[in-house]
Amino acid sequence: MRVLGIETSCDETGIAIYDDDKGLLSHQLYSQVSLHADYGGVVPELASRDHVRKIIPLIRRALQESDSSQHDIDGIAYTRGPGLIGALLVGSCVARSLAYAWNKPTLGVHHMEGHLLAPMLDEHAPPFPFIALLVSGGHTMLVRVGGIGQYQLLGESIDDAAGEAFDKTAKLMGLDYPGGPMLARLAEQGEPGHYQFPRPMTDRPGLDFSFSGLKTFAANTLRDANDDPQTLANIAFAFQEAVVDTMLIKCRRALKQTGLKRLVIAGGVSANTHLRNELKKYMDSIKGDVFYPPLEFCTDNGAMIAYAGLQRLKAGQSDGLDTQAKPRWPLDSLEPV
Repeated sequence: MRVLGIETSCDETGIAIYDDDKGLLSHQLYSQVSLHADYGGVVPELASRDHVRKIIPLIRRALQESDSSQHDIDGIAYTRGPGLIGALLVGSCVARSLAYAWNKPTLGVHHMEGHLLAPMLDEHAPPFPFIALLVSGGHTMLVRVGGIGQYQLLGESIDDAAGEAFDKTAKLMGLDYPGGPMLARLAEQGEPGHYQFPRPMTDRPGLDFSFSGLKTFAANTLRDANDDPQTLANIAFAFQEAVVDTMLIKCRRALKQTGLKRLVIAGGVSANTHLRNELKKYMDSIKGDVFYPPLEFCTDNGAMIAYAGLQRLKAGQSDGLDTQAKPRWPLDSLEPV
């Protein structure tokens, strides 16, 4: 089976073609970072309009690169949600229009299921079951994964997601958009011992996260600090240490609670080098395994949507042409495959 995948949940237009025999045949991605940089964050209306401009040329390019025509495509997968409603509607409308014109089945994919399955695009794919830490600009959650669609939500952020906290703190520091990766790079120049940030919600049982207080703590620290480059680097270092250590503590709890020794980290923040190193160190200490997506598939992309969609289309699942986009969509409400 060969599937066309379309991702338009936020500020990246991702198109991919995945074949279950030959693997990933084409991967096209357009980022809107420069479009939103002047505003310091994503402007939903601008995001939607840019998806409209880019989506058809990227689909044509993917078909050409993979040496595919409409006759070679067996199904179309698109991001149905969660995400920005206007952006989701662009991908949804194009996918369903192509499905109607080409007489192909179509399937709306859960954005976070795409991220969760992105490590499967690597040659060293994790076997089920495992614990997944899904960490991005919009979501932070711990999930026990028994198989595709077999998701037990163990904990999630009750306010800001980790990636959102990174971005907002970077903005407070005057860093360019997108701020999260900029803050992580600045933290590499920081020194330990100058600042001590709290590890929120680690002094109580449970697996939920909270990062809004950490962002406020950073704002207060910045207000009282000098604005010389080394001081900012030291604050970035302490902030990143707190976020990473908090996620490490929660991952340890989840693994012990479930008795599993396999951990998957996915989503945009899974590209963070310090997070990868600390989780790898811990998993090595318990003789466990940790898996990540390839770096190019950590952020939003069409390949993860094509792969996730293919698994469900192969199992006989599909949507009607009147399916609605879902800006809010609980991950644990999905049907198992």
